[in-house]
Amino acid sequence: MSEAYLVDAVRSPVGRRGGGLAGVHPADLGGQVIAALLDRVGVDPAAIDDVVFGCVDTVGPQSGDIARTCWLAAGLPEEVPGVTVDRQCGSSQQAVHFAAQAVLAGTADLVVAGGVQSMSQVAIASAMAPRGPYAGSVGWAARYGEEEISQFRSADRIAARWGITRPEMEQYALLSHERAVRAREAGRFTAEIVPCDGCTVDECPRPDTSLTAMATLAPLRPDGTTTAALASQIADAASAVLVASERGVRVHGLSPRARVHHLSARGDDPVLMLTAPIRATEVALRRAGMTLDQIDLIEINEAFASVVLAWLRETGADLGRVNVNGGAIALGHPLGATGARLMTTLLHELDRSGGRYGLQTMCEGGGQANVTVIERL
Repeated sequence: MSEAYLVDAVRSPVGRRGGGLAGVHPADLGGQVIAALLDRVGVDPAAIDDVVFGCVDTVGPQSGDIARTCWLAAGLPEEVPGVTVDRQCGSSQQAVHFAAQAVLAGTADLVVAGGVQSMSQVAIASAMAPRGPYAGSVGWAARYGEEEISQFRSADRIAARWGITRPEMEQYALLSHERAVRAREAGRFTAEIVPCDGCTVDECPRPDTSLTAMATLAPLRPDGTTTAALASQIADAASAVLVASERGVRVHGLSPRARVHHLSARGDDPVLMLTAPIRATEVALRRAGMTLDQIDLIEINEAFASVVLAWLRETGADLGRVNVNGGAIALGHPLGATGARLMTTLLHELDRSGGRYGLQTMCEGGGQANVTVIERL
């Protein structure tokens, strides 16, 4: 059976909204990360078969197939194509899946997968119609009614359904910041970050946050419990992973760091929206013939604290192995870039800690989730 290998992975720092990366064109941001990845692995750019990049809200500077634009903005060969993927928050995790699937199918040997998002320049939901993507759909209304579809409402409903209190969520959010600050100060992110436009470190973690400060914030919805402190931060970033086949590794003399052990995606209730990682994880482990006890490190995107806490309750995962260097609550969630950012951090942390298996999952718009299991080599 053929294999899909992860040769290396890099990312930009995650810049906060209006921060150090706010003025960088998304094509330049993504291009800098791609160029750094290729320089690090030492492969001829002309040997790349495709560039698959995730991006959400592909309007303005993110429009026109941003994957292709990133590649060209980096001054790389014109003969290499690019394609942009939108699976909402999981777009660049799906980009890694598409790259691995192309390699496993034998139709490509080297694929750059990743994502880019400038939320400072393109506001979240910029590509959506004023009343949302489902307004006016007869089929949607017949199936799901015309109730509000909102990630904020979904986060609140998850908290209510699983009996997760605001203090519990605030304690988890504080842990995310503490872990991210500790990782940043210890240099755990140094090997995975490539400087971009003078920005060298993640800007979002808050060393001075506290439970007292969180308790003063008003809920995002009048009848809810989720506050801004319990949600992922708006941010700017890019990330990239080189995926290679056995032939690609051999011909180009590459040294892969991991192999893709499993990849899948599943759906769940699109109104509740953010619960799909629970089902997706169960299905992925069953298909892979594994249990969570075999997984050394887990990255689950912290879209909201309630999402992670509900997933923990359902799976029984050990929090000591989950988001060990913090998550999106502290580090930020640049939508289209986050999937490959999580994969990059997971790969580097497996190397640092000596773990064998890592699992990544994340909730996505429309009630979906991807799951990737990688094995460090």
